[in-house]
Amino acid sequence: MSNQTIMWVAFAAVMTVMFVLDLGVFNRKTHEVKFREALTWTIIWISLAMIFNAGVYYFMGPVKALEFLTGYVIEESLSVDNLFVFIMIFSYFHVAKHHQPKILKWGILGALVMRGVFIILGIGLIERFHWMIYIFGGLLVVTGIKMAFGGDDHIEPEKNLLVRLVRKFVPVTKRVSGDRFFIRKCGKIAATPLFLTLLVVESSDVIFAVDSIPAVLAVTHDPFIVYTSNVFAIMGLRSLYYLLAHVMDMFVYLKLGVSFILCFVGAKMLLGDVFEMPIYFSLGVIVGSLTIAILISVFVGNKRKSRHA
Repeated sequence: MSNQTIMWVAFAAVMTVMFVLDLGVFNRKTHEVKFREALTWTIIWISLAMIFNAGVYYFMGPVKALEFLTGYVIEESLSVDNLFVFIMIFSYFHVAKHHQPKILKWGILGALVMRGVFIILGIGLIERFHWMIYIFGGLLVVTGIKMAFGGDDHIEPEKNLLVRLVRKFVPVTKRVSGDRFFIRKCGKIAATPLFLTLLVVESSDVIFAVDSIPAVLAVTHDPFIVYTSNVFAIMGLRSLYYLLAHVMDMFVYLKLGVSFILCFVGAKMLLGDVFEMPIYFSLGVIVGSLTIAILISVFVGNKRKSRHA
């Protein structure tokens, strides 16, 4: 059995156990996730990712370990922008806090499948058509610039193609019925607003994956590293959402840090044939950008808010 096969087995075992515990035992019932619970699960998922990274170092070497860590940090940092979108989606549909965990749970399960498909397609395209790496790099740079100077995001779920298709072929109730996605009304199956919310969440993750997968492909083309770093980041996304939802207003400049990371990894892809950038340098730039953005948000942004208040 090869070292990578051992790590695949370990990864599958860890994810199976954590799926059962996180989504099937502790969060089986609908409830509002408090700050302490979100902090606990965030620490658990980050700790598991670091332990797994140590396993990658032991079985696959320091280069693969650095690739995993860099990919994981990229995914976690880009997840922050997705969390802003989730907050706006839940606000638009007036989803109660105790219903949000179920939507995020199913959204994460869908994201895991879609990420696998995107990764296979992305790596396949780059290996068959090397010039695609310039398309991906340019896309990341443009997205980063738009994120930095595009102003506030606006969510228009009623224009979402999936939402429009569901409304056309399936009756949709105006009120939420418990935490159910579908109910029987007048002898017919009808969708609830929670199902429409789930569709918009899944759609936003597809758009998010278009940015995040190429960003990790700028670091490595190894499917194992790309997928496992993605999955660890995604699995911790639900708890991170509840953790940051309480303090999101504190990090007013974090989005600029994320936009810089997108531009950086995009430029890395565009210049990859000219010179090879060391992985430890890329990791340092990414971590440094997040740290600076957080510090500026805490010390500068919050002082401005205090003055206005």
